[in-house]
Amino acid sequence: MQRLKPIMLVGTGSDVGKSVLAAGLCRIFKQDGYCPAPFKGQNMSLNSYVTAEGLEMGRAQVVQAEAAGVPCHTDMNPVLLKPTSDQASQVIVNGKAIGQQSAHDYFKENDRSALLDTVKQAFDRLKVSYSPIVMEGAGSISELNLKHRDITNMRMAIHAGAATYLVADIDKGGVFGSVYGTIALLTPEERACMKGIIINKFRGDARLFIDGRRILEDLTGLPVVGVIPYFSNIYIEQEDSVALESKFRKAAEGRVNVAVVRLRRLSNFTDFDRLESDPRVNLYYSNEPSELARAAVILIPGSKNTLADMLDLRNNGAARAIVQAHKAGTTVVGICGGYQMMGETIADPLGVEGDIESIPGLGLLPIQTTLLPEKTTRQRAFTFREFPEPCEGYEIHMGQTVFTAPPSPVAIMDDQSMDGYWLNNNTWGTYLHGILDNDRVINYLLAPYANATSAKDLSFSEFKSAQFDRLAEIMRENLDIKTIYQTLKF
Repeated sequence: MQRLKPIMLVGTGSDVGKSVLAAGLCRIFKQDGYCPAPFKGQNMSLNSYVTAEGLEMGRAQVVQAEAAGVPCHTDMNPVLLKPTSDQASQVIVNGKAIGQQSAHDYFKENDRSALLDTVKQAFDRLKVSYSPIVMEGAGSISELNLKHRDITNMRMAIHAGAATYLVADIDKGGVFGSVYGTIALLTPEERACMKGIIINKFRGDARLFIDGRRILEDLTGLPVVGVIPYFSNIYIEQEDSVALESKFRKAAEGRVNVAVVRLRRLSNFTDFDRLESDPRVNLYYSNEPSELARAAVILIPGSKNTLADMLDLRNNGAARAIVQAHKAGTTVVGICGGYQMMGETIADPLGVEGDIESIPGLGLLPIQTTLLPEKTTRQRAFTFREFPEPCEGYEIHMGQTVFTAPPSPVAIMDDQSMDGYWLNNNTWGTYLHGILDNDRVINYLLAPYANATSAKDLSFSEFKSAQFDRLAEIMRENLDIKTIYQTLKF
């Protein structure tokens, strides 16, 4: 099949919907017989994934790779920043952590030419095997104070020769000013990359925006190639923490209330997406003691700063509420950092996370954890408890956990090593991200509270694939796909 130029979605700002639309384009190109792959030069996110090679990358490009039907690889996201505090991030390059940097050091001190070369090399490797590359920018493309350090937006569009489309979120308001201003601030070289405008998250009848399309086209000289409706009935995994704002619901009647403890530095909230899509479950995020007390199941998630988040839980009363709920018979499960928090102590003698040297845990499991600089990142195949069905997950952690009681594993790995600690049916913890994507584990977790046979007879992977198809259908109905294809021809 004919090779196509790369296509790039850039934004008037953050959270305009670029990641979801890129996933939809990946699925459309796959449906049309091409072999697409996603690419984003730099991500900033606490949600990450481990590839088959044991390398770490952002979840957004993992989701887009799933939509494209191709294996994920770190070349799709060569630079990942994982914030450890308001002022610093762990920097991951080509899947490996290379250290911590303050925001000032990372964004201000140089033009990041070395990182830009790394990003270009990753893209160049990727384009050999895939066509078209579906590229995603970050934030706004017109941040004039940052453009000369850009490794994600227009410098990459120019390098790739990508047909570039500007995405604007009309639901935020101010769409005319943001689109016009963004285009007006581009250099002639950047402006030459631009092929059109996509209006996203339109509520109501799109025919009411006909005059708006004409005005934008007159102002910018670019065609509006689509007006995508606002939708909330299609599930596409979200990477950015801003997506959590819609998940801070409360306990409800009629379904199993599952509370995810809201941490300031919560990482990998995608661990709970399979549960959230389960019709038996009302899943919500909270650190309010009264809301935690109403849950049948409390899940303590991972954290990028476990000691600081543990201190926050003690200070805001959530730790006491979790312990009291546990004593009353509530199921409490910890994943990764949450597993560490369930133990007796968490120590950080080398200052891996910060200034807190040691802190008591919740005391629910007979374990003690010491944080170490070395990071464990690997995919895992395992069996859960006594059940023979194979399960899958992955590890991303920087701690060594020892038992103060005889071992009682949650999972047995395919190499016969043990993971986690199982105190009883209502109290256990694990290092395995993705453990709750496995139906065997989900049904076991919910068995005391709901009929396991009431779950939909559809695997999570099949469910996600169906959602990608629905997204592609909506985008085909509301985008000028023929015009987009014309801009991708060499």
